[in-house]
Amino acid sequence: MMTTDHDARLDVVATSARLEGVIKRTPLVYNKSLSEKYACEVYLKREDLQVVRSYKLRGAYNMISQLSREELIKGVVCASAGNHSQGVAYSCDRLHIRGVVFMPEITPKQKVTQTKMFGNGMIEVILVGDTFDDCLKDALAYAQTHQMTFIPSFDDYRIIEGQGTVGVELLQELPETKVVIIPIGGGGLAAGMGHYLKQKNVNIQLIGAEPLGAPSMTAALKAGHPVTLEQINRFVDGAAVKRVGDINFSICKNILDDVLLVPEGKVCTSILKLYNEDAIVAEPAGALSVAALDLCKEKIKGKKVVCIISGGNNDIERMQEIKELSLLYEGLKHYFVIRFPQRPGALKRFVNHVLGPDDDITRFEFIKKTQRESGPALVGIELRSTADYEPLLARMKEFNFDYKEVNNDQTLFEYLV
Repeated sequence: MMTTDHDARLDVVATSARLEGVIKRTPLVYNKSLSEKYACEVYLKREDLQVVRSYKLRGAYNMISQLSREELIKGVVCASAGNHSQGVAYSCDRLHIRGVVFMPEITPKQKVTQTKMFGNGMIEVILVGDTFDDCLKDALAYAQTHQMTFIPSFDDYRIIEGQGTVGVELLQELPETKVVIIPIGGGGLAAGMGHYLKQKNVNIQLIGAEPLGAPSMTAALKAGHPVTLEQINRFVDGAAVKRVGDINFSICKNILDDVLLVPEGKVCTSILKLYNEDAIVAEPAGALSVAALDLCKEKIKGKKVVCIISGGNNDIERMQEIKELSLLYEGLKHYFVIRFPQRPGALKRFVNHVLGPDDDITRFEFIKKTQRESGPALVGIELRSTADYEPLLARMKEFNFDYKEVNNDQTLFEYLV
């Protein structure tokens, strides 16, 4: 295989030895139900079982541990709302150095608490700004003012090397792997793993999985260079970035065989299935690779396939939102604005004659028109099967209920739901 400039900068095998005793060698687990569903052998690389419940520790520790003595004495700074901050915090405790972690003010309390716990008194958490970009700006300024080393989330060779050690473990355990599906945010994991795997086997198929609402790598590949997206859907928070790393892109453009865009609702369905069927608590980014299986099922038949479960830092308070998004994506949850006839028993008639035997009202509220008169009602209905939807609409027409489908009107949906 032809060598590249990156080959001289990335020594993933040496990095793997450096991380020994610090990180956990995570299990590679055969998944029977997914294998049967997709007519192949599906294995899950369980980085959700890493020390800090994500692969991010690998890159953070690798970079910090290679700093000079002078740099270590001055300490490190990072900006992150999630897994990277926890990896840096753990590294600071392990190496007994000072760290300052910048997180947006809107960061869930659970993530702040976890970061402090892993830091074990060696870090300071500063909450600032409403967005990651605001937080990053302040972190960079702080690092420069205090002459501390900034530890980036993904765009650094030492970070990429660390993430690449996931691939070393993978091939040591399953050298006959044919396809690897890798979640992509900034691109550090895909670049590190992909570079190593392609060095070892040029024929191995590497498939990236991105959130549909944050297609930063897809946009970069299309443009031929990294681009900054104006807006992104931040739901898959561990992989929702506006711009991939420059180094990461320069590697990924040559090694990725495909990049799949996965709808956020499909990710939610995979989170619930992993939890209910396999007792795996995956965060949205961690479920991306499994959610992508449906999108490449013809390509993977009969092959040994590894999905990277990149993290398991999922706040339990998000589960209701995850369930809702899954139901909406699967076509099992529908919202309507319904104008009930102005006659006695209209609601009873709706319940008894319009709703099917397995239909369930999950939300009902009148939209206020005036102080004396109620307007139409916002009604949420959960179905047992997608086949129940058209009969429901037919019965609303049959019994003269004036309705509007909210799911099909994005503006109305965001306003009312």
